[in-house]
Amino acid sequence: MPDRIVARGIGSAAVRVAGTTPEGATDEHSAAAAVQTMFNSIAPRYDLLNHVLSMNVDRLWWWRTARRFREILADPDAAILDICCGTGDMTMALLKHRPVGARAVIAADFAREMLARGARKFAVPFAHHGTAIALEADALHLPMRGESLDLITTAFGFRNLANYRDGLAEFHRVLKPGAQVGILDFSEPDGLFGKVYQVYFRRVLPAVGRLVCGKSGPYSYLQTSVSKFPPPAEMLEMMREAGFRDVRWTPYTFGIAGLFTGVRDA
Repeated sequence: MPDRIVARGIGSAAVRVAGTTPEGATDEHSAAAAVQTMFNSIAPRYDLLNHVLSMNVDRLWWWRTARRFREILADPDAAILDICCGTGDMTMALLKHRPVGARAVIAADFAREMLARGARKFAVPFAHHGTAIALEADALHLPMRGESLDLITTAFGFRNLANYRDGLAEFHRVLKPGAQVGILDFSEPDGLFGKVYQVYFRRVLPAVGRLVCGKSGPYSYLQTSVSKFPPPAEMLEMMREAGFRDVRWTPYTFGIAGLFTGVRDA
């Protein structure tokens, strides 16, 4: 059975999985392998589906996230990692705030087909933007030395890690004291809007995904992974336990998505 953790300080003793659990996964290794295979398989249509299913709101989410870290991004010497970068849209949003000649942003993912598409975007020269380097890497085993980064961002990728606590610990390891982390991911909105959104999310989105992608698994997995992802209060507590301070969650678009931020302690 997959490892499990008990939520603490959230008001109830609900038991949650340590990380994502795709159908058929029996441990963290098989969960990671299933996620890697799935994203490699949908890479050719990933961008199209994201923009269609979100009605291009995802572009606003990336823009807001990049803007949140514009002061760090403006520092030409800042060492920046965009992990689980997928096809590179979050990375591209970061680059708009990087000055010409600045240290390249490292854009990393362990799904090679996704990363290859991102690398093609980074290869297009932009006269007034920074540059990025594509790196095939696992978020749970980053090939960086300790206390070497000024900023880590991840957009809609953290939710897919096989172990959330290990992911936060690895982020903490490679960040400098006082450096920042930004985790953008989906959430489940409350209230009347949340009920309407759930109809779309559980019925319409998988159907459209199956029609365009030719398979139902990836978008059924999306629904399941969001449901299993820790709610904001629990995620913030996990960040504190991992050694981050000033942790916050900023909801985007009525709470459909949101940005977790924190500062690596000393």
